[in-house]
Amino acid sequence: MKVLLVNGSTRKEGCTYTALNEIKNVLDNEDNIDTEVFWIGDDAVYGCRACGSCQKLGKCVYDDVSNILAQKMKDADAIVLGSPVYFASINGSFGAALDKAFYQNSSIFENKIGASVVSCRRGGAGSAFDRLNKYFTISRMPIASGQYWNAVHGQSPEEVKQDIEGMQQMRDLARSIIWMLNNLANTQVQKREEKTFMNFIH
Repeated sequence: MKVLLVNGSTRKEGCTYTALNEIKNVLDNEDNIDTEVFWIGDDAVYGCRACGSCQKLGKCVYDDVSNILAQKMKDADAIVLGSPVYFASINGSFGAALDKAFYQNSSIFENKIGASVVSCRRGGAGSAFDRLNKYFTISRMPIASGQYWNAVHGQSPEEVKQDIEGMQQMRDLARSIIWMLNNLANTQVQKREEKTFMNFIH
């Protein structure tokens, strides 16, 4: 089983990475789980313009990190999304990449485990955390949770490591992911109705 931890910060080994790495350290102790931390990088990401081309091509016409991310998520059994908090939301380039990665192959995410982690100096964690979870709930993904909302606090990796409750939450979240992976591995897939679309036009 594979767990993909996505570092949605433009800083490769900053606060968000520190939180994700605490999760990875627990997951790496499991013989049946492979982990990968994927950094989205610091290049610009073009926002989705709803052209619909990805529905035909299976990828975005703008060949940025969103296409790489989509492929990596396709191959994973569990996906952990990590982002810094900017103005009570997630990193803008990360949001653009996620919008496109989830939209271009929306059917592949069903029944994969999702979890989200946010890193903030002080406030805004709740709304950023909620934004990340919405990618999972619209994609029919079960969400792993811990003993609190998944956030760490600090302005530097060193300060994040001093957030003993936040770091414990990362370890607890990792154990929830392990439990879900092991219990869902041999579970029959839920039967679903085909999606019905309706536009609110009178």
